[in-house]
Amino acid sequence: MIETEGLSKYYGKFVAVENLSFSIRKGEVVAFLGPNGAGKSTTMKMLTGYLAPSAGTAKVCGMEVAANRDAVANRIGYLPENGPLYEEMTPLGLLHFFGDARGMSASLKNERIEKVVEQCALQTVLNKAIGKLSRGFRQRVGMANVLLHEPDVLIMDEPTAGLDPNQVLEVRKTIKGLGKTILLSTHILQEVPQVADRIILINQGRLIFEGTPEELQSESSLDGWFNRQTMDAA
Repeated sequence: MIETEGLSKYYGKFVAVENLSFSIRKGEVVAFLGPNGAGKSTTMKMLTGYLAPSAGTAKVCGMEVAANRDAVANRIGYLPENGPLYEEMTPLGLLHFFGDARGMSASLKNERIEKVVEQCALQTVLNKAIGKLSRGFRQRVGMANVLLHEPDVLIMDEPTAGLDPNQVLEVRKTIKGLGKTILLSTHILQEVPQVADRIILINQGRLIFEGTPEELQSESSLDGWFNRQTMDAA
């Protein structure tokens, strides 16, 4: 569902991502790890077509992203960190707005809104102003919006950033229940075994580890493992 081959992004002499190759199978939830500035957000933007690669290719659902941006956009849902929401709108109003913007028929739009509201457990806040919702609910509103067009692939940049422990549990439960192919970046290492089938770790724009959470069970400290991996690659 997601495949990169030699994916690279340069800004002059600065290397943001270099020669990054990995694949994600249908239905997998993959945690995308790395320290700040490792190239995670840049990679995600290349996967979604927001950035063009300097070299290499990114494919989603068998299509090369750079050559098929519109078609790929219809197959993916992208939730950026702190994604923009119209705070004066209600969740219901926002979903209707974006359903209309996508050209959905009234019947399909209503059907999809009902589905994503259930998936993201938004029933109790549908008619409240988004700006007055907790951060956890705002994240779920953003998630409902990217699910509205029923994408095959979800790309989520720090979906639990800034949430309290209870909100993290709620969002984690939502992610696991979606049944989608998902690439999500996170800095909360302890949640990785709870939500991800596989881990991709990058540092300085390069792949340095790819494996399963089970491979980390022998580690006494995920933080210690992460620090060793990133320091050794520096």
